[in-house]
Amino acid sequence: MHPQQPPALAPDSSSRHPSRTRHMVLCLVAGLVLGIAGTGAAWALRSDAIDAAGTPAADARAACAALKGFDPAKYTEEGTAGEVAVNRYAAAGALSASAAAGDATYKELARTIRRSQDRHAQVFEFDARVKKDLNRAREICRGL
Repeated sequence: MHPQQPPALAPDSSSRHPSRTRHMVLCLVAGLVLGIAGTGAAWALRSDAIDAAGTPAADARAACAALKGFDPAKYTEEGTAGEVAVNRYAAAGALSASAAAGDATYKELARTIRRSQDRHAQVFEFDARVKKDLNRAREICRGL
């Protein structure tokens, strides 16, 4: 009987071509670095957009946009038109208050909208005084 020889293993490709292995590692590292850089850039751009949206000026603009889309005639309507009107009026008040809390520049806007809302809560209608304050708030918005 002859002793069996262990099967011959194929030589490792990395030992035959060390430059190929080095090239693959460098490509993987470069891909990783570029991926991290791209993710970091996207995160930074996104956080800038979030920060810009959370400013008092942005809140004031949003309050004015809600007020612009608010139609007092639809406030008491049934269904979605009424819901939209109620929520836009409430949003204008909340957003203007937020803007004023962050920057005194927007206090007049917030006071004017709040005054219209307080008067509306007293008389349950959009009378001349409520409309006067709403018109004044819209004038302030045009000036922003």
